[in-house]
Amino acid sequence: MVAPHTFNFRLMARDDSTVAPHGAVIKPSAASPELLKQSGKAVVFENIEDYHARIDDPDLEIDAESIMVLKNVGPKGYPGMAEVGNMALPKKLLEQGITDMVRISDGRMSGTGFGTVILHVSPEAAVGGPLALVQNGDLITLDADKRTLQLEISNEEMKKRMSAWKLTEKIQSRGYVHLYQEHVEQAHLGADLDFLKGCSGSSVTRDSH
Repeated sequence: MVAPHTFNFRLMARDDSTVAPHGAVIKPSAASPELLKQSGKAVVFENIEDYHARIDDPDLEIDAESIMVLKNVGPKGYPGMAEVGNMALPKKLLEQGITDMVRISDGRMSGTGFGTVILHVSPEAAVGGPLALVQNGDLITLDADKRTLQLEISNEEMKKRMSAWKLTEKIQSRGYVHLYQEHVEQAHLGADLDFLKGCSGSSVTRDSH
């Protein structure tokens, strides 16, 4: 069941070039109605550090029609699916009076966040989902009424990029973070640990001393 103020992108409009084959969510009540049907060129940030380093660069090629894309902030990639999906807009656009843009990521945002923000993209970039293949300048089309989010490239180009994709985010070699990254599931499955599925908890057989 879909929550009252979210909906899932789960349909492919024409081919296999959807950005989110296993879904994504948006909060329509927090979005700008005029942006719920939008086509624009992608401005891609490969991770949160890349975003922070370049977002206010005066030479960043971005305008109000662009679609901001943040990769590698999902369950495995961050790791932990951080609340960074509602990216702040570039300073130079804020100074022009721009207050909202379409933003896409495999992360989350706070329930008090606002804007035309598409979140929980699944599969995430860190496992080679289509989000990982988006490049600067690619045309992306959002149609909220049709529940589609399309990367406007050919199937042939998509397959070419998939074959060339390599993991860029670090997978820890030991410890809890390693355990988490190895076993956390994707957003559409609840970002749960796979070995906890179907469990109701362990009984406590001894007092703590």
